[in-house]
Amino acid sequence: MLSYPASRPNAYTGSPIDRAALKRDDAAWIADALAGPDTLFAPVWRSKSLMKGVAEGRPEALLLTGAAAGAFRMAGGPWAFLGLWQEKPVFAVDCSEAEDPLPLLSEAQGEFADLRQVAGLLPAGDAAVLAHARGLMHWRVRHRFCGVCGGSCEPRSAGNVMSCTQCGTQHFPRTDPAVIMLVVRGDKCLLGHSQRFPNTTMYSTLAGFVEPGESLEEAVRREVMEEAGVSVGGVYYHSSQPWPFPASIMLGFHAEGLSDEITIDATELRDARWFSRDDIRRAGELGFSLPRPDSIARRLIVDWLEGA
Repeated sequence: MLSYPASRPNAYTGSPIDRAALKRDDAAWIADALAGPDTLFAPVWRSKSLMKGVAEGRPEALLLTGAAAGAFRMAGGPWAFLGLWQEKPVFAVDCSEAEDPLPLLSEAQGEFADLRQVAGLLPAGDAAVLAHARGLMHWRVRHRFCGVCGGSCEPRSAGNVMSCTQCGTQHFPRTDPAVIMLVVRGDKCLLGHSQRFPNTTMYSTLAGFVEPGESLEEAVRREVMEEAGVSVGGVYYHSSQPWPFPASIMLGFHAEGLSDEITIDATELRDARWFSRDDIRRAGELGFSLPRPDSIARRLIVDWLEGA
């Protein structure tokens, strides 16, 4: 059986937060938590997260309390209860309407940075919390109106549900499932150079969104056939990774390639090739690069590489 178990957790997993879902509809408890001096707030500004130590290469999540957090709450953007971290309430708050959020920081020293650029350097718990906040605020900002009747929506359940004021439909945070797979045949794996990254030398695993009425295994086989023209047999689960860029969950697999010939879909890929383990180890020397270290794509490749 073609199976290479996950060697360690993926980035953005292992959240230290207890989501405490039963607290969300306790209005009095939420009000007290919002006003509490020790409550933690994770600000999000235009999809960027507040951190410290980025320039020094030692990034950490910067969660605000008290007066420092109050300025962001007064900015009037959406907020939501994330849960409890070491018994302290944690909220996400969006301040994207501010042209410059840094004056809101008061005495707190930090900056808003792209989570994807530093996730591999962040403590695991920090990365998971910031990903949670980013994903939930992305949904809140973009779901102000009902997809059923067009009416305006109001937050419920401490910001984790949006309810239409006209037809009463409840809308919940959306996560789009996507399969990502390393296809293996013999001692080689299939990697593609995406049209989305024309100015890089990166070759990565194939991936795609799951369609309605489709199992995950079917999605793996369809995507590989569509993008590379390769038939797939066995499909074996590896691990998953939250990917709030903007709102996905990546479901990772190793898959058994049944054919050698590659026929690429030029709208998706610039190139696709079979690479040996030796090729992967010599990627720089051979003029190509691998996916970023915080990605599940890289983990799929590394676990196959080291699982021989």
